Amino acid sequence: MATKQAKQDLSADNAMGYEQARDELLDVVRKLETGGGTLEESLALWERGEQLAKVCERWLNGARARLDAALAAEEDAAAGDEEADETDGQE
Repeated sequence: MATKQAKQDLSADNAMGYEQARDELLDVVRKLETGGGTLEESLALWERGEQLAKVCERWLNGARARLDAALAAEEDAAAGDEEADETDGQE
């Protein structure tokens, strides 16, 4: 079962914007690459990085879905225009 702190962190992550999550993730990566921390600190950074990567992935998947929907709507509209042109010419 998730702890109260984990639930609060998840809630804060869900409210986080893509750019904020990306920037924090970059900071986590830099700290991990620099090294020098304890194993426990490194594990905590790794876990935070995983959380932030999931936030970024959710944002990117949402953006992809919105783009796909917009493209599909545009294609549907274009197909509707072509059908209307064809039926207009048959009268």
